[in-house]
Amino acid sequence: MTKPTKKPRRTAERILEVTLELFNRFGEPNVSTTVISAELNISPGNLYYHYPAKDELINTLFDRYKAALDELLGAADSVRHVEDAWLFVHMLFELIWNYRFLYRDLNDLLSKNRRLETHFQQVLAAKSHAVRSLLDGLAHGQALQIDAQQAEPMADSMVVVLTYWLSYEYVRDPRNALEPEGAAAALSRGAFHVLGLLTPYLEPAQREHLITLAGAYKGNH
Repeated sequence: MTKPTKKPRRTAERILEVTLELFNRFGEPNVSTTVISAELNISPGNLYYHYPAKDELINTLFDRYKAALDELLGAADSVRHVEDAWLFVHMLFELIWNYRFLYRDLNDLLSKNRRLETHFQQVLAAKSHAVRSLLDGLAHGQALQIDAQQAEPMADSMVVVLTYWLSYEYVRDPRNALEPEGAAAALSRGAFHVLGLLTPYLEPAQREHLITLAGAYKGNH
């Protein structure tokens, strides 16, 4: 006997998929629940059955982002060389890109959503911890020479670039920066600028390797 399909769960999942797509494309403040319902071709009542308020959509998407982020940040402990760091930072930017509406509209979201305000502070703390682990790993791998006094502000600077890079890209080119066709160039630029902060402290061979890895950045700058 065939089991009945779990239609409500599938509908809830589809709502999240479409909401994320719309938020990323147009920005969360510009997307109402009416727009989401119309895009899905469902009634507003059906949407509210699954997510009674817009903040529930935002919070659910944020929870998914944070779960993926927490899993990814653990990889910072395995970084020993520039190539490891490049891969890690690029993967981090890819995740941020997939949930870019959070970063595009970050200050606005935090001002309206108390839960997000609190939880995003945890995100920043987790990023800072991971970046410090990355610096420690590069030092242990003899790719980097930096003392503890320099490492703390360096980690903070790297987190700032990680957090606000897409905002910078958006200001630089509002019409095109956050469109999918520009993703690869934007992410490579971001990764280069995060790791480029380490250039004065990298061993010469590692510095040259970073420049090689960032070839895509140079071609799109």
